[in-house]
Amino acid sequence: MSRVIRMEPLTAKAFAPFGDVLEVSGAPDKIINQGLCGRYHDRATLDFADGRSGISLFDAEPRSLPMRLEMVERHPEGSQAFVPMSQEPFLVIVAPDEGGVPGVPRAFLTAQGQGVNYHRGTWHGVLTPLAAPGLFAVVDRIGAGANLEEHWFDAPFEVTR
Repeated sequence: MSRVIRMEPLTAKAFAPFGDVLEVSGAPDKIINQGLCGRYHDRATLDFADGRSGISLFDAEPRSLPMRLEMVERHPEGSQAFVPMSQEPFLVIVAPDEGGVPGVPRAFLTAQGQGVNYHRGTWHGVLTPLAAPGLFAVVDRIGAGANLEEHWFDAPFEVTR
């Protein structure tokens, strides 16, 4: 098995098994605010076992490529949406679940203005901006109990362009 993962463009179809792509595409669902704003309605499924949704701000340091991927994580109690607060693309790493452990990871490069919403329980890499600022609004579960599982790979993967 190759330990090299090549990035691919982030598309709704390719990302569907892992979550939702947050982007403005197609015609707006509704025109609001005196005809000056298009509303692209209900673009992600937020899913929480218990607790409530909350918005946090993350300020992550940019990474450079190639990058070593040693670990992925998942949140069994809730979905997690990452909305960039800049127009810089970022790296999105996900992996299918194979019997409770992650399978071979995939790496996606967002286009300008795209965000993602990971489905509950989706294995994913950590927040990985490729340029500053690494500022994101994150919508996820706020509640009691453990909501983080980490998996460290026996051998790291290398993510490249």
